[in-house]
Amino acid sequence: MPVSSTRHVSIPATDRHTGAVHFDDIVLARTRLRKKLTPTPVVTHPLLAQRLGCVPFVKLENAQLLGSFKIRGGLNLLAALTDKERGAGLITATRGNHGQSLAHASQLHGVKCTIFVPEGNNPDKNAAMTALGAEVLVAGHDFDSAWLAAVRHAQQSGGLAIHPSRAPALIAGYATVALEMLEQVTQPFDSVFVPVGGGSLAAGMGLAFKALSPHTRLIGVQAASAPALARAFHSGEMKEAPIEPTIADGLASRVPSRDTVAILRETLEDIVTVDESEIHAAIRCYADTLHQLAEGAGAAALAGATRLKRRIAGQRVGIVLSGGNITSSALLSVLHGDPVSMSESQPNQALESMDYDPRPHRGRHEF
Repeated sequence: MPVSSTRHVSIPATDRHTGAVHFDDIVLARTRLRKKLTPTPVVTHPLLAQRLGCVPFVKLENAQLLGSFKIRGGLNLLAALTDKERGAGLITATRGNHGQSLAHASQLHGVKCTIFVPEGNNPDKNAAMTALGAEVLVAGHDFDSAWLAAVRHAQQSGGLAIHPSRAPALIAGYATVALEMLEQVTQPFDSVFVPVGGGSLAAGMGLAFKALSPHTRLIGVQAASAPALARAFHSGEMKEAPIEPTIADGLASRVPSRDTVAILRETLEDIVTVDESEIHAAIRCYADTLHQLAEGAGAAALAGATRLKRRIAGQRVGIVLSGGNITSSALLSVLHGDPVSMSESQPNQALESMDYDPRPHRGRHEF
């Protein structure tokens, strides 16, 4: 399907890095990324089709550089920054995939990158970010408290704070997943399932589908253990929601973003939540059918499609496998049908008030 830059959807602007996203921005991101990234495959399998009762097309973002769709946003963001902004250095917070993306893109441009992670974060992802040249600091019991630490650090250092689900350049980069999917099929999708944590991927894809394939129903899928954005989507109220341990650590966001929710309420048909057993089953299903590795967040969209299989019966259905960065111990537990331990799934600690004290990622630190 040809890409046109004549249509756009936007949200109210606040500032350059948390403002409006237009369809033209998505087209520009695609132009930038085409020079840097090879499109990831869209695949199907008869056994998967049999299990879902539809015609599924899975977008393999686990095959992306660094194992996640997030690289699209990082590369697009760094390309969009001014020299002055790059010179100030970038500061962010992450559970891992966004941080790896920003660290990689910053390294390519010679930009200083400081990344805050919560306690108990995936140690492999911490190590990967460090190997990509970022300074990794531990602060807080979950992503949102790590983000507050990042904002304070940016205020003190003069660096540029980049939120993983609010920066327009990130959202535009993530939206290129949708452009590729539309170009890789010969007929339109009836429904598309996409994982939702902070909501940036779903927001970007929602804008793209609304512009190019408005009849396609986009359905977000969030872990029931971290339901903040799903609740905000349905109620319109921006309220925090406690987070329970989840293997989908990439979806574990406690505080919804008003701007992101505004896009989602305009472009998505629904957001559904899935429990841990459904996510585990989806990880196993990917291994059994497509022989693909999926992390918890990466398998959430398939879990949602499975939950709604009666609704999508006979449809042409897109499913985004957003990432494959799962630890070997968690993968083995899931494949064997065993419970995933706290250390394997990197859950958030109990919500509590702490003092800010960022330090390198070793030992126990508090926020």
